[in-house]
Order: sequence, then structure tokens, then C-alpha cells
Amino acid sequence: MVLSKDLLEILVCPQCKGEIVPDDNHDKLLCHACKLAYPVRDGIPVMLVDEALPFSRTPAQTAADRATR
Repeated sequence: MVLSKDLLEILVCPQCKGEIVPDDNHDKLLCHACKLAYPVRDGIPVMLVDEALPFSRTPAQTAADRATR
């Protein structure tokens, strides 16, 4: 399920208050600053640090992030 653009604009990472973005499958919200993935369950983002899982960026993703800055 795709989250609404309005909801994504107001949600922030609860740990660092930084930007979050959906992953390709829209089943996680990613904070690149904290390297945490927050789950989306039944279309509802679970924005609890205790529920977040760490993730790592591939070198290609990191390069793409730098190119867009």
C-alpha cells in the first residue's frame, strides 16, 4: 500500500527528527541519517525506535545520494 504524499511530508524519524522516505516496496520508511527502517503494517507506519531495524546502504545508493545533494 502506498502512503499518501501528505502523510510522508509530516512524518519524521523519531530518533533524529530527520527526513524519512519509503522503500521501493512501500513496506518500510527509511531514515538515511540513522540508518533505520521503520515498518509499515497494514498501511500504518510504526514510528517507534524500538520497532525499527537497522539497514545498510549499497555503494551505488550512497553515490546516488551524494549526486543529488
